[in-house]
Amino acid sequence: MSKDINQIKAAFENKSAKIGVIGLGYVGLPLIMTFLDKNFQVYGFDIDETKINALINGESYIKHIASRNIISYIVNEQFKPTSDFSKISLVDAVLICVPTPLNKNQEPDLSYIVATGELIAPHLQTNQLIVLESTTYPGTSTEVLKPILEKNGLRSGKDLFLAYSPEREDPGNPKFGTASIPKIVGGDGDNARELACAIYNQIVVNTVPVSSMEVAEAVKLTENIFRAVNIAMINELKIIYDKMSIDIWEVIEAAKSKPFGFMPFYPGPGLGGHCIPIDPFYLTYRAKQFGQKTKFIELAGKINTQMPNYVIEVLESSLQAKFDKEIKGAKILIMGLAYKKNVDDTRESPAFVLLELLKARGATVAYFDPFVPSIPKTREHAAHAGQKSIDWSAEELAKYDAALICTDHDGINYEELVAKSKLVIDTRNATASINNKLGKIIKA
Repeated sequence: MSKDINQIKAAFENKSAKIGVIGLGYVGLPLIMTFLDKNFQVYGFDIDETKINALINGESYIKHIASRNIISYIVNEQFKPTSDFSKISLVDAVLICVPTPLNKNQEPDLSYIVATGELIAPHLQTNQLIVLESTTYPGTSTEVLKPILEKNGLRSGKDLFLAYSPEREDPGNPKFGTASIPKIVGGDGDNARELACAIYNQIVVNTVPVSSMEVAEAVKLTENIFRAVNIAMINELKIIYDKMSIDIWEVIEAAKSKPFGFMPFYPGPGLGGHCIPIDPFYLTYRAKQFGQKTKFIELAGKINTQMPNYVIEVLESSLQAKFDKEIKGAKILIMGLAYKKNVDDTRESPAFVLLELLKARGATVAYFDPFVPSIPKTREHAAHAGQKSIDWSAEELAKYDAALICTDHDGINYEELVAKSKLVIDTRNATASINNKLGKIIKA
């Protein structure tokens, strides 16, 4: 039975609507917790039974989400994790938060979006709102997802409402959680956009409606391409200034004193995370379909993907200069496996690239990361799954020919690291405050 658009909107506003979130990872689970905190009833869908069972037992697998919070919502049946996608029929809104990686040819892999659409299509009901949150190229929602959802006769804009609202999560950032980040919203028609805004307005600081789903898709790519290009510029400057014996970190610190016209970006051993290393290639792929080249973006991608090789070069030259030692046969300790500080998220971490480059050169490689006690199973680096972090001790640190700081977690005793290590290669400026009178610290 068809409802008036105002009736559907009212159910979102009075929180009587049931919410379904597909994908219980670093985007989906924080989104669920935000809805739960605002007193919505939420179904969480995933094909991963391990995640479902953990949540049913009140166990969190994401560091910044406390198990005690999950337990309370499970006990009062406000949160219902499930792998039974027929229960899509029970919810009023379906929010899709599935991965959008790249394939081996650096092209978009939309298989998770396609599979999700095919899973839910048989169970969709009239008047449901479906929102895609996964990062993707402009046109995906209209050209890929919409036809799948309409296969069984329901029509977007008439029987169901389709929208796109990109996730903007920043794992580990204490200043900005899901609720405090504005939500971009584009819809397949005015009603879809209005309904999507209505539901997100209940949980976030404000919504930013745009004219179409394509614009919303482009906004997310633009945000992360902006970061990728600027990081590439800083990475290139780091290499240039290093040849001039100029510390890029000191340059940035001084430059950011300018109150206008400069925004600080920082170098590193390579790009990591679920967005910045991937999103630019989504636009590159889409641009080619319109006969356009993304020269600037592709150049930035090349610079960023070459940074692990530069780090290895610095490590090799430092080992040779100080100890007349090759990488082959050396014992190297990678400090930090997560892609950024103070999180347990290893997606696209440059630490994996460094680990593989070092092993390919004949080094023995261990790692230390208090946030990642053992390497999880990943799509690209499955061979390393199960390797465990070393235990921190002065005796253990002294065993290695060099410690390579890849992730600058807070709470690590970098003074002890420098004191007990033979050589420290610092890609994050984590040792900036430590006296380097013995010349153990090399910036890379």
